[in-house]
Amino acid sequence: MMPPHLTVYYNTRCPVCDAGIDWQRNKLLALVRAGTVEFRDINEQPDALARLGVTLDDVRRRLHATDEGGRLIVGADVAIALWRLTPGEGWLAALFGNRVAVPVTRFAYDWFADVLFAWNRWSGRW
Repeated sequence: MMPPHLTVYYNTRCPVCDAGIDWQRNKLLALVRAGTVEFRDINEQPDALARLGVTLDDVRRRLHATDEGGRLIVGADVAIALWRLTPGEGWLAALFGNRVAVPVTRFAYDWFADVLFAWNRWSGRW
């Protein structure tokens, strides 16, 4: 069975985001080469998700992705989807993405994303 297609939009101007996605992309190299997973810099395509009501700052604040059906995935749910696809990281998806833990995972992700977004704005990274 083929894994689902996932297109991840992220902010390369954030050093933490860029390094994290670079690390994840290297772990998913076979899926990236097969076209199953794509990583796109939102700064190169600022209106890429406008049709879904997503702004440039939305993506600079949190990871966004679209699945094979064009459905939007946001924040911690993107990380969980990537962990499910990444060899050896399924346990992270099971631990942080189960129905009991996912509300806490989303809260922690959103808190960290908000702090990181504020830091990047303060640092003048856009």
